[in-house]
Amino acid sequence: MSKKTNKFSAEDFGGNTETPKENNFYFGKENYKWMLIGLACIVLGFLLMMGSDANTVNGKFDPNSWNEDIFSIRRIRIAPLFVVIGFAIEVYAILKRK
Repeated sequence: MSKKTNKFSAEDFGGNTETPKENNFYFGKENYKWMLIGLACIVLGFLLMMGSDANTVNGKFDPNSWNEDIFSIRRIRIAPLFVVIGFAIEVYAILKRK
């Protein structure tokens, strides 16, 4: 039996290899796009919550009146839903890999 030997030289390894330039950022373009979408949802939610308070009628404070608009579907259901969805999108954007 003949003994098989592998002979390697330094020229066989690491010849003209270029090291790729690494991106040191953790987030990519896709992450930032999702972060902006989440931020827009949060801002939209807070804008939908805005309005007059319970004792404001026609832009003036009146302690003897009650404004039912504070219980509108927009302020109670839709606006908080947009805020929660926005925060969920933010979590997704942070945890998403490049």
